[in-house]
Amino acid sequence: MAKPKPLAFVLLFCTLSSSYQGAVSAPPPTAKDDFLSCLIKDIPPKLLYAKGSPAFDSVWSSTVRNLRFLTDKTLKPVYVVTPTEATHIQAAVSCGRRYNMRIRVRSGGHDYEGLSYRSDKPEPFAVVDLSNMRSVSVDANAGTAWVDSGAQLGDIYYTVSKANPKLGFPAGVCPTIGVGGHFSGGGFGMMLRKYGTAADNVIDAKVVDANGKLLDKATMGEDHFWAIRGGGGESFGIVVAWQVKLVPVPPTVAVFLIGHEKDRTIDLLAKWQVVAPALPDDLMIRVWLVGRVSLFEALYLGTCNDLLPVMASRFPELGVNRTHCTEMTWAESVPYINIGKKGTANDLLNRTSSIRAFGKSKSDYVREPIPKSGWEKIFTWLIKPGTGVMILDPYGGAISAVPEAATPFPHRKGILYNIQYVVYWFGERAGAAPTKWARDIYAFMQPFVSKNPREAYVNYRDLDLGVNKVVGNVSSYASGKVWGEKYFKGNFERLARIKAKVDPDDYFRNEQSIPPLLK
Repeated sequence: MAKPKPLAFVLLFCTLSSSYQGAVSAPPPTAKDDFLSCLIKDIPPKLLYAKGSPAFDSVWSSTVRNLRFLTDKTLKPVYVVTPTEATHIQAAVSCGRRYNMRIRVRSGGHDYEGLSYRSDKPEPFAVVDLSNMRSVSVDANAGTAWVDSGAQLGDIYYTVSKANPKLGFPAGVCPTIGVGGHFSGGGFGMMLRKYGTAADNVIDAKVVDANGKLLDKATMGEDHFWAIRGGGGESFGIVVAWQVKLVPVPPTVAVFLIGHEKDRTIDLLAKWQVVAPALPDDLMIRVWLVGRVSLFEALYLGTCNDLLPVMASRFPELGVNRTHCTEMTWAESVPYINIGKKGTANDLLNRTSSIRAFGKSKSDYVREPIPKSGWEKIFTWLIKPGTGVMILDPYGGAISAVPEAATPFPHRKGILYNIQYVVYWFGERAGAAPTKWARDIYAFMQPFVSKNPREAYVNYRDLDLGVNKVVGNVSSYASGKVWGEKYFKGNFERLARIKAKVDPDDYFRNEQSIPPLLK
């Protein structure tokens, strides 16, 4: 039984022109005024927005994807800096260090906990918003591209496909996700089984460090370069741009979406969780669990004629036939998977979302198949009040072939699939039941998921896992270890030691930034 994908859920999943007015209205106190005076020596005033100035709210809120944080209760920055070149970022860091103004960095605004543009702690800070720095420069002959951190994934996909339709890049499903945060946390999408994470395909970068210096791979050193490719955004400086290795894609790819009710889904999930991680690397089949319905969604790097025999031999129970399969270019598959049949390649350049909501997400990793009895119980959770959805992404293939310590992203060999629990609501007062559902199903799933540590994906940021405690003006390693080993496993200690080398004063910090291991 084929079913249309629930468009509202997809758009919500991917949700989560500034007028240039000067920042000098509503002057702040002296220390903040010194920071501003320092900035305007090297940054045009039209790129600076002070809290209280006419355009501040519109600029700050422009890419706030989660309405949980678009309230008067949110602790907002004192300034938003919107650089157009690397020297502006260097100036912001140098001035911030000089006048004790911490900086947070926003590229696309999809941070699930909003840490790129807000704070849980009452301290003055500025936001460097990279949305004006979104160039994508493709060298089709070399098969590489330089991508600014303020670009969105759709900018990469569109520009690369126009330069050479035989090239693509393995990153996330939602085109509006910002490059800076996505790459910094690893970044995976529908080609993860063929080409691994986005960070696995980064070959160089330009970073402004905690001293305001602009570094590349050669000048930052091996450890620093390792840390920025999966160690989470913001901890190790501000990545201005990334050089990536592009990957070959065929002229035609195939996609399908097929749905089943619960009565068939239990058996299908029991089979899928074993089959999907072991399929040919060209094939990715992920699952959405929505109420009593399961939706199996696939991308195959080849034609329907090649895909159907694979499905018939490896997963005949799913019942895929020619009527379910649609062919298109790889670039067209991204908006097709994201928003459905009406999506076109031009939608890759859409930087806005028509639906915005309040949301909460959590994540897990599964290493052992969940028994049918477990799936029966899980489905009882999908019909409770405030219910969200579960999204299951199979691993195996290229993402699992990389050693755990090769990058900070450690979820490799032995992982069957990732789970994302996503819940949305409308209205500030309507969040109690949905938030409770997310936390309760996460607690319920404990017997079925990874242990010691219970792994989580850093790009699905979750403050329920723990937050840093600041001791002596430095985030403590002990507090960071609580959440850090869930995201990074054994790589967390190396990240903390690198942090101590490149930012010992913990200038770049937030509630879940890597703390420096100073001993």
